[in-house]
Amino acid sequence: MNEQLIDNLVDQVVAKINEERSFLVEASGRHVHLSQEHINALFGEGYQLTINNYLSQPGQYASKERVTLLGPKGTLHNVVILGPARAASQVEISGTDALALGIKVPVKESGDIEGTPGIVLVNGHKTVTLEKGLIIAKRHVHVSTNDAKKMNVTQGEIVKVRINSEQRSLIFDDVVIRVSDKFATAMHIDYDEANACSFKKGIRGHIVK
Repeated sequence: MNEQLIDNLVDQVVAKINEERSFLVEASGRHVHLSQEHINALFGEGYQLTINNYLSQPGQYASKERVTLLGPKGTLHNVVILGPARAASQVEISGTDALALGIKVPVKESGDIEGTPGIVLVNGHKTVTLEKGLIIAKRHVHVSTNDAKKMNVTQGEIVKVRINSEQRSLIFDDVVIRVSDKFATAMHIDYDEANACSFKKGIRGHIVK
């Protein structure tokens, strides 16, 4: 067997391993998670969100309900609410959105809302003022427990992820791994990050260490 053939076989094996360890990359637009208390305040006592479509993460969905985000310098209209209801309300936006609102917003992991700014949510004549919960979500990969073993990653680990696109392939650094048996494996980036890599639906990434 000549060296060229061996090199080709090695390349094929490596490519297959990379494909098996690759994962879907999804771009997340601005959205809101609400507690039942704040759902009640914005839509009425005992109100239940209306499912519009299910998301890639099991049990998660985009609702038909929308709200407006009101900031010191601007507003963002028609912002989707994701369900189901959470224990604490949280609003996830991009850096560009933060500039439009006129608020300095930190990059945080979802659920880590201590020390974050608040925002006013509006639905018609009803409003809710959040004292905290406005974040730019830290880029992350949801990983199922089984896939975490295959990919050799652990909960909370910080990795680099390469995304191959036609025009702007790049490597994202400082990506947090989130592992759970309730997750479907997929990476989430915001629209600013999606624009940076010329995101297209169906694009995939893989971890490089």
